[in-house]
Amino acid sequence: PESVQNPAKYYKNNTENTLNLLKILVENNIDKFIFSSTAAVYGIPEIVPVSENSQLIPINPYGRSKMMSEMILKDFSLAYGLRYISLRYFNVAGADPGGKIGQAYKESTHLITRALKCAKGDFPHLEIYGTDYPTRDGTCVRDYIHVTDLVDAHIVALEWLFQGGESEVFNCGYGHGYSVKEVIEVAKKVTGIDFKVIETERRPGDPPELVADCSKIKSKLNWTPKYDDLEFIIKTAWDWEKTLKN
Repeated sequence: PESVQNPAKYYKNNTENTLNLLKILVENNIDKFIFSSTAAVYGIPEIVPVSENSQLIPINPYGRSKMMSEMILKDFSLAYGLRYISLRYFNVAGADPGGKIGQAYKESTHLITRALKCAKGDFPHLEIYGTDYPTRDGTCVRDYIHVTDLVDAHIVALEWLFQGGESEVFNCGYGHGYSVKEVIEVAKKVTGIDFKVIETERRPGDPPELVADCSKIKSKLNWTPKYDDLEFIIKTAWDWEKTLKN
């Protein structure tokens, strides 16, 4: 939502700065690059789960800025021999299972982190933005991937490039989604706290459902996720959140 309110920030950081970085790589003969992209490049996909071959029609400046960066990467690959992997993240969540690192945003807008901060008492209530979407319970559906599995995706992507693999684009998700209301119920179960929830209007730029077809990364890079469990994802995030000071 911030990208809708402040698009200049996102085009500068995600597009202009990526271009600047890639120019420096080429000038210094660095020919391998991993790009953090996003499922937001798909906009509102016609078919869900969405594959890497789906049409890119982003509906917010965040998604458009990342799509432009992917286009630049493709052109640099063709012109300068840069080989890259673009990883299209779906909803990254959770924390290191060992408790060493996690999200530390005081004003996080991520659903799981926000819900846990409400359970912790940092916020008086959690807002659900829209309950009239064409989904099973009227709230947005997202594919949540544990951050450690995403880390592993970067490692296998890097190995692919070092082994001479060609430039590729991969979805990073689990292939199934949870609604906002379902996430909230699991968060309440994990924390044991029935925090207050308020239903409000939709936010601009939110697609109803985004779920990954992740078969390509599994088959090509032999990526095998370990933490495909929403309750575990939220538990690791909750264990981390409890270590943070308000």
